[in-house]
Amino acid sequence: MFVSIRNRNFTSEFIFKASRSSGAGGQNVNKVNTKIELRFDVQNSKLLTQEEIEIIKVKLSGKLTQDFILIITDQTTRSQLKNKENTIERFYQIIENSLKLKKIRKPKKISKTAIEKRLKAKHQRAERKNYRRKLYDI
Repeated sequence: MFVSIRNRNFTSEFIFKASRSSGAGGQNVNKVNTKIELRFDVQNSKLLTQEEIEIIKVKLSGKLTQDFILIITDQTTRSQLKNKENTIERFYQIIENSLKLKKIRKPKKISKTAIEKRLKAKHQRAERKNYRRKLYDI
């Protein structure tokens, strides 16, 4: 069901915004807009199927705005281009992870030896506690 997202070119649907970074960087931080904010409108995407949009809305509900816009920011490097590449890479990772299907856990039958081992350990524990009890002479 899941088709690789990396084969699709989402660049036409990205909206980039550059701003000044915070943190270390000296005068460079005060002068250069290196922080990149990537915005992606999940609801109005032409490259995602309706089913994929619904899955993303559910799985990424905490990361989406009320208008179903995914916002990813990066300010790790002093290069605007590198930060832009990082946001695009993170976008693909987030979307791919949200569209992966979880494996369904198949419950297994507990083996007889495992049951016997548990009961034996239980019996030994009970015996140990029994020996700790004070004996009263009648």
